[in-house]
Amino acid sequence: MRQPSDLPQGKLRDIVTYLEMTARPVRPPVPPPAGRLALMRAERCTTAFYRFLYNTVGEPWLWFERRLWSDERLAAWVEKAATEIFVLYVGGVPAGFYELDQGEPSDIELAYFGLMPEFIGRGYGAYLLRAAVDAAWQRNPRRLWVHTCTYDHPRALGAYQRAGFVVYRREPVIFDDPRLSGALPRDYHHPKLPPLGA
Repeated sequence: MRQPSDLPQGKLRDIVTYLEMTARPVRPPVPPPAGRLALMRAERCTTAFYRFLYNTVGEPWLWFERRLWSDERLAAWVEKAATEIFVLYVGGVPAGFYELDQGEPSDIELAYFGLMPEFIGRGYGAYLLRAAVDAAWQRNPRRLWVHTCTYDHPRALGAYQRAGFVVYRREPVIFDDPRLSGALPRDYHHPKLPPLGA
């Protein structure tokens, strides 16, 4: 993504797409992929384990916001009753996770969702996303919502739509380059990011 010349130095441009579903989707269950699978809630999740999940899953897709949080702020977040983190294990190895946030009584946000890089393209994504959607609707919300952006996996938007989410808003945003704040390394590479100094 070439950054326009009118963009201030040290800033990046993005488009955030918001999606929602207002009723439990009526779809056949997604068959589990091959392998020994376990989907477990991370009860009393430690900050170190959360950072491992967040950083490993999110680094290829420019996830950086939670990297800026202190351990104290992160611990307070993951310990909230409204926050639920579920981890998919394949053969005993963490393969991905999702995070539900019911900060609003009638709304649930699928705050984070993704797979470890080694498990992408092997059928685990659809299975984990369906599990996240089913878990959210067991709480009887008014709606379930999620957002994605142009730096996310190129198939993320389509995956959410196939799962039953519908786009309700697109919003252009400008934000600080996380390579300059130290949230990501200066030599961090993403195909849509210009090199620093370009």
